[in-house]
Amino acid sequence: MCGIVGYVGKERCTDILVDALRKLEYRGYDSAGIAVFESDRIKTVKAKGKIDEGLAKKLPQVTFSATCGIGHTRWATHGEPSDVNSHPIGNGRVSIVHNGIIENYRELKAFLTSKGYGFESETDTETVAKLLDYYYEGNPIEAIEKALEDIEGAYALGIIFREHKNKIFAVRKDSPLIVGKGEKASYIASDVTAILEHTKDYYLLERGEIAILDESGVRFTDIHGEEIEKELQTATWDVTSAQKGGYEHFMLKEIHEQPEAVRNTVSPRVKAGLPDFGECGLTPEKIRGYKNIFIVGCGSAMHSGMVGQYLIEALARTPVIVDIASEFRYRDPLVSEGDLVVIISQSGETADTLEALKLSRKKGADTLAVVNVVGSSIAREANMVIYTNAGPEISVCSTKAYAVQVAFMYLFAFAVAFANGKIDEAECKRLTAGLLEVPEKIQACLNDVSQYQYVASHIFNADSLLYIGRGLDNALSMEGSLKLKEISYIHSEAYAAGELKHGTISLIDDGMPVIVAATQSALFEKTLSNVREVKSRGAKVAVICCKTADIDETIADYKVELPEAEDMFLPMLSVVAMQLIAYYTAVQRGCDVDKPRNLAKSVTVE
Repeated sequence: MCGIVGYVGKERCTDILVDALRKLEYRGYDSAGIAVFESDRIKTVKAKGKIDEGLAKKLPQVTFSATCGIGHTRWATHGEPSDVNSHPIGNGRVSIVHNGIIENYRELKAFLTSKGYGFESETDTETVAKLLDYYYEGNPIEAIEKALEDIEGAYALGIIFREHKNKIFAVRKDSPLIVGKGEKASYIASDVTAILEHTKDYYLLERGEIAILDESGVRFTDIHGEEIEKELQTATWDVTSAQKGGYEHFMLKEIHEQPEAVRNTVSPRVKAGLPDFGECGLTPEKIRGYKNIFIVGCGSAMHSGMVGQYLIEALARTPVIVDIASEFRYRDPLVSEGDLVVIISQSGETADTLEALKLSRKKGADTLAVVNVVGSSIAREANMVIYTNAGPEISVCSTKAYAVQVAFMYLFAFAVAFANGKIDEAECKRLTAGLLEVPEKIQACLNDVSQYQYVASHIFNADSLLYIGRGLDNALSMEGSLKLKEISYIHSEAYAAGELKHGTISLIDDGMPVIVAATQSALFEKTLSNVREVKSRGAKVAVICCKTADIDETIADYKVELPEAEDMFLPMLSVVAMQLIAYYTAVQRGCDVDKPRNLAKSVTVE
């Protein structure tokens, strides 16, 4: 989850490094720092806290002329947030920045202590810096090779050696790292958004490859020092797409980008009116051959999988198992050859999800990655990959990434049902056409935000609230609850509406907000009976439903109206309402919407 940057070129590097670190703030962090070559030594400046409150205030106190350096935003895993535990970390001869976790750092620390090394920080990273120093005898590649043989865990490393001025070494295993190529400069970064202002051209660093950046450019070697050739990639995003574009927050901008994002996900996968996943080899013949379907993800990605489960089972009559990635690995899942495991991750770097993918492949299953970031670890590890084409999602709170994941699930469900003969071609085309109309209906939800602001104005002072729904609305309620709690810090839980009488209704007291998703006609009256139950116990109820639904003030205090649409597609509209209610609630509470406390965008460690 930490952010890494590095620069080698002709310009003064401190401003470039700090600006790049700001563009990685969305990953979540609690401290930041840089290390640069200054005269004949490595000079380090780092501080706890936000960049502008810590690092940026320290830098004017130091005069730099350096044209090469590394930088880091740290999200603490070993050792509390502090100046000492901040990165870069080194001993004067070697300095490093690290994203990941060193699993055997205790053993390494004991070994290095026995060799006379002392330790200042509580971090696992310091063992890597000291290990590199221990092995260094003038040849950086050899030192890196020997150190990596001893290290267990995940890492992306940016390394500088005092004796190799204006040169950066980079290596990765599991944690993301790219190498940017500019006209007169080279870069390393955890994410292409950090360097888009300077270049769109970059290399994907694979496991065990070492990148060497200096004033002449970039070259690559394998772990044994043999030079290798790499294919240059070009980012399709521009710098403006990673900026707010006039919106107050990235989250709001990304909510409003959902119509285009859903369109970009669905339209390229429709041929002659039917779903078509031929781009990744997922043919109807292959779909028919699968015995079981598993869907694995974390957080919002897992919630999108729950929507997929409802749709696939309803339309294709095929059983689907949805699992939280962190639990999937440890329950010895009954996955085997002939099964399909769908792996969902916005970043493509989620650690638990990546490990679930590896386990699935080890057990012989086919794996389909549904990711947003091209060339990400999950994309490269999977047998097949679908890119959601959502563009960069900067806000920690996932909105458009969830929307496109759900859109894929709809199209995938149609494909599975058609391939297995559960719906005919005409029905598949009808459903697909309906999905293609969803972006326009999402836009209609965005055209008037006053009803979402109104609900937010009545719940922002709440200490706790409930979300309830049935069927597809139950899956949706879980996502709505997650949005609210993660950015407004209001305690929120989601329950299947039918479960209220099994304990949860005891929480209802006078004035407690309850947000109800009621979009499914077949379940509408059942859901309203649950609404009456909480209303009679003093709850303040907001019902999200179709505009034509028969609901008055005796049933609900607030009615959030959605455009008319087929029941099946209404959850794609109601989630927009839930996102905006959460957003305006957080804004009224004065919360840091894009960077909620304790959270990071990409969870790249377990």
